[in-house]
Amino acid sequence: MGEVAAADPAHEAARERGMHALRHFYASALLDAGENIKALSHYLGHHDPGFTLRVYTHLMPSSDARARKAVDGLYESTGPAPDGPETAQGQ
Repeated sequence: MGEVAAADPAHEAARERGMHALRHFYASALLDAGENIKALSHYLGHHDPGFTLRVYTHLMPSSDARARKAVDGLYESTGPAPDGPETAQGQ
């Protein structure tokens, strides 16, 4: 009783090349386009966004580049800061 049946090779091949592969492609395309995990989880029919995150986290763009871009954007949106003695005196 506690033994796990060996996987059917035909089933495994169909899973890797069939609908499972198509779902994985769909998820990767949406993540690459910037879709969030909660929405992707809903689209895929997952009840737990945490499950979706665990399965597809390796496909998510690097947060390092997004963080750099966000901070760079903060500096770009402000003009050059005055840095003379009048700045310290509030003039």
